[in-house]
Amino acid sequence: MTDAPSLHLDALYRYPVKGLSPEPMTHATLTAGDYFPGDRLFAVENGSSGFDPAAPVHQPKIKFLMLMRDEALAQLDTRYDPKDGTLTIRQGGRVAARGDLARPEGREAIEAFLTGYIPGSLRGAARVLTAPAGYRFTDSPRGFVSLLNLASVAAVETMTGAAVDPLRFRANLHITGLAPWAELDLVDRTLTTPGGVRLRIHKRTQRCAATNVDPVTGQRDLAIPRTLSQHLGHTDCGVYAEVLAGGTLQPGDTIRIEAA
Repeated sequence: MTDAPSLHLDALYRYPVKGLSPEPMTHATLTAGDYFPGDRLFAVENGSSGFDPAAPVHQPKIKFLMLMRDEALAQLDTRYDPKDGTLTIRQGGRVAARGDLARPEGREAIEAFLTGYIPGSLRGAARVLTAPAGYRFTDSPRGFVSLLNLASVAAVETMTGAAVDPLRFRANLHITGLAPWAELDLVDRTLTTPGGVRLRIHKRTQRCAATNVDPVTGQRDLAIPRTLSQHLGHTDCGVYAEVLAGGTLQPGDTIRIEAA
């Protein structure tokens, strides 16, 4: 029997506000059955979404500001400080807005900036929403941890003939050691780490037009879903996983694929 490949965790990212900047992490402590820590805690409602925090139901991403449609968001550098609840938005290297998302006036400051920044994208009032306990503003209704195989990203570069930043895919875990597209065959398999984490691969990640946007320039310069479809017959790249057992992850961790 051929040994399973040796996988490694290259990087960790969280996305505190849906559609806004990734934040690299030096470590992440996962809890069984829970979401990726600090991820998709907030979303900016684009007109009335019908979201009820008292009875939260998964909403399609088109109800919020998002890169798939609002590529100019990528030109903003945002950072969320969980210690004081403050979101800082920088534009062109300068602070353009700052607000405590736990306070009405803080949310209003962020909403006012975004309203002036992308007025043509708004269908109604821009409103910062906070995820209640047990809920996140993820694209997947079940809100699993997202994994990206960097070899698949390299294969996309070959397909497009252009450099492809892995951050286009907005995943939590960047993985090396797999052959291109091998992650797609891991559905229903379990990954384990030295820190005790066990992740059960749940499903493939179907890619949308958000990946066409350069995460630095905000330019819609590639056609990645179309390219994947032309070359592979599908638009999948990366996978979602659920946390079976908690523990700590950090870049450099070795990841083992449990026997089927």
